[in-house]
Amino acid sequence: MISHTPNFTGWSAAILHREDSNTERLMRQFGLLGIRATQQWLPLAAADLPDIVLVDADQGFDDLLPWEKENPPKPVVALLGSEAPGRIAWALGCGAGAIIAKPIATSAVYPALVMALSIHEERKAVADKLQHLEERVRLRPLVHAAVEKLMAARKLDEEGAYRLLRDCAMRRRLPMEQIAAFILGGAEPLPEAI
Repeated sequence: MISHTPNFTGWSAAILHREDSNTERLMRQFGLLGIRATQQWLPLAAADLPDIVLVDADQGFDDLLPWEKENPPKPVVALLGSEAPGRIAWALGCGAGAIIAKPIATSAVYPALVMALSIHEERKAVADKLQHLEERVRLRPLVHAAVEKLMAARKLDEEGAYRLLRDCAMRRRLPMEQIAAFILGGAEPLPEAI
C-alpha cells in the first residue's frame, strides 16, 4: 500500500482500447502527467509490459492481456461504460484495481492511477507474505524433527526443546526453520540448555 501520492512522470502506459474520444482524452491527460502512453487494440505482448495497463472492459477479451487471470504483474485500470455484471466481473478477473467510467472525465484519471497502483502493491505484499508463510509451514516438519533430536540428546521435554531451539534462533537472528535444518544436517552443533 502506498503511503504517499505517487508521481507518474516517466512512467509508460498501454491503453488497450479502440481509438475514440476516450482514448484521445486519456492520451492528453497522460501527457500532462508525464506518462508515455501507447494506444492499441491488439493483445499486449508479455515482453513489452508498460508500468501500467488500461483496458477496455466493455469489449475486452481474455487473450488481450498476457497474464493469468487475477494475477497482473502491473497495475491495471479498467475503462468501463457498461453496468453489465459480466463486464464488471471480467474487469475484476483481469486484476483491475480501479475503474474509470466512460465517457472519461480527465479528473478521474489520476485518482484511478493512484488507486490501481495502491491495490497492486497491496496484492503483491499479501502474495509475498502468503508465500513466506507457506514456506514456513512446509518447513515445520524440520522444526519438529529438530525438537525431537534435542529432546533425545539433551533429555528435555518437548516444550523445553522447542524453547531451546527458539532461543538459539533468536540469538543467531535466523528463522527457526533454518536453525532446525542446520541441526538436522549436522552443520550446527546441538545448542546447550540454558
